[in-house]
Amino acid sequence: MAFVETRILMVEDDDGIRTSVKLGLEDEGWEVVEADNGEDALGLFSQAPTDVVLIDIMLPGIDGFEVCRSVRRTSDVPIIMITARADTHDVVAGLEAGADDYLTKPIAPKELSARIRALLRRARTTDATSSHLTFGDLEIIADEGVVRKAGEEVHLTKTEFRLLVELAATPGRVYSREVLLERVWEYGYFGDGRLVDVHIRRLRTKIESDAANPQHVVTVRGLGYKLQT
Repeated sequence: MAFVETRILMVEDDDGIRTSVKLGLEDEGWEVVEADNGEDALGLFSQAPTDVVLIDIMLPGIDGFEVCRSVRRTSDVPIIMITARADTHDVVAGLEAGADDYLTKPIAPKELSARIRALLRRARTTDATSSHLTFGDLEIIADEGVVRKAGEEVHLTKTEFRLLVELAATPGRVYSREVLLERVWEYGYFGDGRLVDVHIRRLRTKIESDAANPQHVVTVRGLGYKLQT
């Protein structure tokens, strides 16, 4: 069963797809609120608490990328972008706009429901070996969900925070994309490594003094990423 009183906002302009996905998610136990354009979606989002947002990329008026950016400016709610194709540009652009994950059409409600459950688990739990970690000017207080750089608090999305905490749990250890997909996204081997790469880039823009020359989250060529001690 779905989490109790979990509210999903779905933004999709195709009436047939929107109706079928809504019915499928409701069968899985979710409460679904729907919008067929970006303007209405942002209005609904501002009116009531929302637990997860599903956004189709191709929308009339305000496109899905801008809806995602607008939501992300005020909230770290989990966001899944929906695209008609697994085109690298669309996927990366959606993740760069602030999405936590993406799905391609046609949408299977059971798979979508599983992705939503995983997002909510990540948003509500943090597994760290220590609740207070310091790496140079970077401070991570895991049990409070707080990250500071040079004493100033840094705002991370839930997925970015979970990714940083996972790397910080074992400083110096190299994590492959596959391991990070399994531990942070809970997708295992069949996940998409682009999720990791884009979130690492976004994380670096927030915690590094120079994102192009990172001192904290570094790339180990051919192997993955590690948090530098």
